[in-house]
Amino acid sequence: MTMIRTYLRASTKDQDASRARAELQAFVDQRGLKIAAEYMEHESGASLARPELFKLIDQAHVGDILLIEQVDRLSRLKTDDWQKLKAKLAAKRIKVVALDLPTSHMMIDTNEFTGRMFEALNSMMLDMLAAISRKDYDDRRKRQAQGIAKIMADPITKAVKFKGKAEDVRRNTHVAELLKSGKSWSDVQALTGVSRMTVAKVAKRVREGAQ
Repeated sequence: MTMIRTYLRASTKDQDASRARAELQAFVDQRGLKIAAEYMEHESGASLARPELFKLIDQAHVGDILLIEQVDRLSRLKTDDWQKLKAKLAAKRIKVVALDLPTSHMMIDTNEFTGRMFEALNSMMLDMLAAISRKDYDDRRKRQAQGIAKIMADPITKAVKFKGKAEDVRRNTHVAELLKSGKSWSDVQALTGVSRMTVAKVAKRVREGAQ
């Protein structure tokens, strides 16, 4: 039996990966269907290193549907990596259905012959949108690099823009005291909630002060 598996992705943990859940659910409800499984992660669409996406592919049965909000949730990949991902999907004949790609909606309920025709058409549309998504990603990265270069070229703007975060002296003094008392790095982290990098920085100061 064909199952619908939804895939939700955001690039960073600061973004809401579950944002499109309601839209995907509404799309399925309108067709009287049910979502069999949901996969969600915070990974870049420009990378193939996406555990939940490949978990979806591994768990999918032949002919299952991968439902996404937009094609760029699936791919902002370079051409070679996109072809690798497509090959993984094709190996199980997983049908990719995207809310922003109307031609893909017909993949949900088609017979074998009609399905083959829509599959070919949908593949071409996916390629096109994946290429557009990658170009948009590259263009944004280029604009960001240009913006940073402009800031770096102006000493005043650079000083304001890249001013470091003020050190929490009271917190770091407490970390130093715990280290001096013989507490392990893990204990210090548990007691103060600081990162291991912060413990390492303070520990270095403690060592240097003791020399």
